[in-house]
Amino acid sequence: MKYIEKLQYITHDLPQLSHIEQTQLACEAGAKWIQYRCLSKTDEALLADINAIAEICDDWGTTLIVTDHIHFNGKADIQGFHMEDMNADFITLRKQVGNDVTLGGAANTIENLVRLAKDGADYAAFGPYAISETKPNDFLTLGIDGYISGMNQLKEANIGLPVIAVGGIKIYDVEALMQTGIYGIAVSGAIYSADDFIEAYHDFYDAVKV
Repeated sequence: MKYIEKLQYITHDLPQLSHIEQTQLACEAGAKWIQYRCLSKTDEALLADINAIAEICDDWGTTLIVTDHIHFNGKADIQGFHMEDMNADFITLRKQVGNDVTLGGAANTIENLVRLAKDGADYAAFGPYAISETKPNDFLTLGIDGYISGMNQLKEANIGLPVIAVGGIKIYDVEALMQTGIYGIAVSGAIYSADDFIEAYHDFYDAVKV
């Protein structure tokens, strides 16, 4: 089983903090997993970002996951990819990148989770938990009950896929979420919009690891 971190920080396009600056702050706070999510730049700019971020991650021993841009596999020091398309063909993707590369997928239903597990995803980001200002979408929010139901069904089906809760999660949500049986959480807005980025990261880290 590949290494999957329980607290995952996702970078975003922000006017006040670049992806590189977010990565530096997160790593200084102790982050062991950065998901670089940028869908707004040219390949040349993306690769420049990724190489700079990979260097920071290497310095701190942090896993770097890139959202979607799987064509960069082998072109930078990337440990894995997170595919946001819930219909992505993971069997083909796995053949494309090989077994050593971490592949994560997005899910909003139990059916999504089961398919990801069956088709070889290493983890699933399951959400949204709540309405997210960082990544607006039309998916129904799951709430605590959605995670309880989802994890119970996976357990009954004897599926051990690591499930990461994502979407609008606040620090006060973490304890109840972790009690549903999920593996971990992914966070953006509640950390980067905090008065103190590093302190906010520490608060989430402590809450998830308890």
